[in-house]
Amino acid sequence: MDIREDDVAREDALRDTVAIVGGGPAGLAAAEVLSAAGHAVAVYERMPSVGRKFLLAGRGGLNLTHSEPAPDFLRRYHPSGSLGRAIEAFPPDALRAWCEDLGEPTFVGSSGRVFPKAFKASPLLRAWLRRLEASGVRIHTRHRLAAFEDGTLVFETPEGKSWTRPKAVLLALGGASWPRLGSDGAWVPMLENLGVAVAPLRPANAGFAVAWSEHFRERFAGQPLKRIGLAADGVIVRGEAVVTADGIEGGAIYAVSRALRAMIERKGAARLVLDLRPDLTLRALADRLSDPRPGESMATRLRKGAGLSPVAAGVLRESAGVALPADPDALAGLIKAAPLRLHAMASMERAISTAGGVGLSGLDAGFMVRKRPGLFVAGEMLDWEAPTGGYLLQGAISSGRAAAAGMAAWLAEDRGTSAA
Repeated sequence: MDIREDDVAREDALRDTVAIVGGGPAGLAAAEVLSAAGHAVAVYERMPSVGRKFLLAGRGGLNLTHSEPAPDFLRRYHPSGSLGRAIEAFPPDALRAWCEDLGEPTFVGSSGRVFPKAFKASPLLRAWLRRLEASGVRIHTRHRLAAFEDGTLVFETPEGKSWTRPKAVLLALGGASWPRLGSDGAWVPMLENLGVAVAPLRPANAGFAVAWSEHFRERFAGQPLKRIGLAADGVIVRGEAVVTADGIEGGAIYAVSRALRAMIERKGAARLVLDLRPDLTLRALADRLSDPRPGESMATRLRKGAGLSPVAAGVLRESAGVALPADPDALAGLIKAAPLRLHAMASMERAISTAGGVGLSGLDAGFMVRKRPGLFVAGEMLDWEAPTGGYLLQGAISSGRAAAAGMAAWLAEDRGTSAA
């Protein structure tokens, strides 16, 4: 290991510090808990500033969590029960109270999602960082983790290599989605070399590729499909989606993306079934389509009789691949169950979050790596996934706080002086 002599004084100053590597929501949440417990905390972030993905998530309105009942909320996380204890220890109501305490009150939207009243991430992040600074947390930016050897962290910085040997280490390096914001999955081989089991990282909450016709793509790319139903491998949801030049994405797609990804992995393609009028029964829709006026075009029939938008009618035609049936029952049946073939998932760079990661079976109840006492893991590095809608941020913050509590309990047992 290349350790410079002039780092010795710095190492001596930091030997009583706990280190958190990663300045996203999980890492910052852990820093807050540990500093409140009286520990000296240093946060290391590879980017020029912390919370970059947090700020990006807030561009369209920061979705903090969700207000649905706890049993339904916990069922959104996979594998089943993966973050149950962490979220029960810091549930959605606690997250809302935490925001309120930072001066950012929240509200529940019509969909049940929870947002700060400011509707932005930046005021909350600024208040959070002020609290951490006041508690003595030191944040070191432009520090990229290069190695973790025998309890020593080695960082690459603009000034060269730097190192420290803290009492304990919490890794909160994120997954591999949106790598330009700092999480690129480069930690995977590092942990595997330490004997830590890591499930392959895969995109989650991402769009899918559809072989649209050139005419449809040119006319409808970027347009929304509103108030639709989707079904994939037994998973049924309602919501909205957006047609893209090469496929389909959006909140409703993300809600079934895990099932769609699994089908593609098994079969090479996935079948997504769209209900373009979920508010109408099959019979009611067929009745509306009966007795068209003489000379009425199919486009008019779909618009007036079925109430389809032009983009929804276009998707229906793409789904059929041939001329639409004139029979009202057959046409209604297609509108209520329009199949789309999805042949690929969007790349990791375009995914909102990551599936896979550090296996939970290799961690104890405090999120410490069983094979590496003093090494803890939190956030999107862990092998869990959830849909958008507030579940991702809740999971990151809750797991960060739970790992910090586990670290504090381990340190209280006076087990050695540094992470192994």
